[in-house]
Amino acid sequence: MPDLIILDIMLPDMDGFEFCKRVREFSNVPIIMLTAKVEEADRVKGLRLGADDYLTKPFGVQELLARVEAVLRRAHSGETPAAQTFTAGRIAIDFVQRRVTVGGQEVALTATEYKLLCQFAMNAERVMLHEELLTRVWGADYRNELEYLRAYVRHLRQKLEIDPAHPRHILSRPGVGYLFSRAPGSDGAA
Repeated sequence: MPDLIILDIMLPDMDGFEFCKRVREFSNVPIIMLTAKVEEADRVKGLRLGADDYLTKPFGVQELLARVEAVLRRAHSGETPAAQTFTAGRIAIDFVQRRVTVGGQEVALTATEYKLLCQFAMNAERVMLHEELLTRVWGADYRNELEYLRAYVRHLRQKLEIDPAHPRHILSRPGVGYLFSRAPGSDGAA
């Protein structure tokens, strides 16, 4: 986990507001948003989504460093620590150690499997579109490579699900995408 995120609002795959919102679903890591957008509504939106500070361009390096120091000082002053783990039934993820366990037993995942699982965890209970997952895990050039995604979902189910043929966590939404369920017990064939 990083000590601090310096986040520009204008990102290629998703805007900084959405990125900030998603980080806040699993972490309290300090975030400073940078942008050329000077409207009060944009600053308020960033702060309400969970940014700790908001700096508009142009700015001096000394001002940025001072804000970084201030945000880190507040972060280390005894406030609640960043969320470092995620659990869903028997599945547990330790983001700091990049460790995944099922029923207390460590499961070895490839870098790509881990990246895909993290996307599922950060978006638990939300249907993620095929293209969205492919872009986030493999990159924009792979957004139409559905077989990549299906193969890796199959691998994850083999490693994480009690009965991979009848998954309870990594659920398919045919023709749309996948949903990662924290509360096991439903449908979801390949």
